[in-house]
Amino acid sequence: MEIVELPMIGFLVIMFGSLFLFGELFVKAKGIFFIVGIGLFTLYFSHFLTSSKMLWLAIVFLVGLFFIILDGAIVNDGSVTLIGLAVMALSVAVPAPSFLYGFIAVFALFVGFGLSLLFLKVMRPRKMWQRMALKDKLTSDEGYNSVNEEFLSLVGKEGVTATAFRPIGNIEVEGKKYSAITEGQWLEKGVEVTVDSVDGTKIVIKPKKK
Repeated sequence: MEIVELPMIGFLVIMFGSLFLFGELFVKAKGIFFIVGIGLFTLYFSHFLTSSKMLWLAIVFLVGLFFIILDGAIVNDGSVTLIGLAVMALSVAVPAPSFLYGFIAVFALFVGFGLSLLFLKVMRPRKMWQRMALKDKLTSDEGYNSVNEEFLSLVGKEGVTATAFRPIGNIEVEGKKYSAITEGQWLEKGVEVTVDSVDGTKIVIKPKKK
């Protein structure tokens, strides 16, 4: 198919190939997306490569795909997915007949990957990606709780205004700076204050009683 040599056609072939191939990894498509995606990538590789070169680049491509699957099944943090995408990008760039075509091919791969995430909104996701989403939520919650605990520990402690308060500014407590607010009072820099209360990450201060 000589038409594949046109950069725009190559873009569409790779974009839809990655759209369906990654879509199969993200959602339960009963193998249909996988067949379409592999078919489009086979069309691209077979047009530009001899059988021997096609074999080793196909292996590189599948290694990248394996990394993405490994991330979803075991690692669950997205780092290995980035490595997998980089490996797959290399495999589609090498066969390209020109630098521009190679750039377009890599761009199409990432566009297809991004668009495939939309399948998660309309189809049932695979369990391995649900675990990743749950892990991200738990990590976020833990981070929020640790920050909240630190702020709660400030209640009753004394510090000094690091900036003027109008009525928002910064305070310094035990060598660390925090954003805070007064109960409507304006304070100058260098005023000794006490942390009166904390609501989430909102620190309320008042001038220190003399």
